[in-house]
Amino acid sequence: MSEPSARVAIVTGASRGIGAEIARRLARDGCSVAVNYSVRLEAAQAVVDQIAAAGGRAVAIQADVSRGADVAQLFDQTEALLGPPTLVVSNAGIMTVSTIADMDDADFDAMLAINLKGVFNMLREAARRLPSGGRIINISTTQTRLASPGYGPYAASKMGVELLTQVLAKELRGRGITVNAVAPGPTATDLFFEGKSPDLIEQIAKVAPLERLGTPQDIAGVVAMLASRQGDWINGQTIFVNGGAA
Repeated sequence: MSEPSARVAIVTGASRGIGAEIARRLARDGCSVAVNYSVRLEAAQAVVDQIAAAGGRAVAIQADVSRGADVAQLFDQTEALLGPPTLVVSNAGIMTVSTIADMDDADFDAMLAINLKGVFNMLREAARRLPSGGRIINISTTQTRLASPGYGPYAASKMGVELLTQVLAKELRGRGITVNAVAPGPTATDLFFEGKSPDLIEQIAKVAPLERLGTPQDIAGVVAMLASRQGDWINGQTIFVNGGAA
């Protein structure tokens, strides 16, 4: 499989956390990066500035991935500013923790809109535009295996992402494009720590046999591998990055 000479990545939800680290890592590996954000312009611009300070090339581009027109514009702006995209990382997602009995309709609809339809919109556009040697990487969650109470609708939305990953890999037969998913376990980000007591954080960290939380760097490293030539023969897979938690 030939690798495009000019690598241009779109990373959705890249203003903070795992997405920001993926953007920084891909830039270090030589990609020009479109740092997508929905509402956090200042945070996205900070990631762009960090990439530029390290000698990389990046731009911040606003788009709501739940809207197909926004996603098409995201690809258009990326091509205009950086060149044709060759790598797409669908990281944008939201999570509401609630039992099924207590789940609010609006929260349920929002998770499906961002986590599932948003990934679908990115996959559809990527399938139409990426060249041979392109890479598509979706971010799922280890909750699709753990199935912990309170995570039902969230895990269901991400299970849909894993199935879309498998199907698109087959639909792109003959195109030389790989489609994979990465499923993090509990990862040390500001979003993870929010609202959790130290005791709960320690309890969650102990779930994995390695007895620690993941880091954004752990996740970004696997994404970088899939984006590289080392990922040539990995296709249609979900890789769980969770220290053995599931």
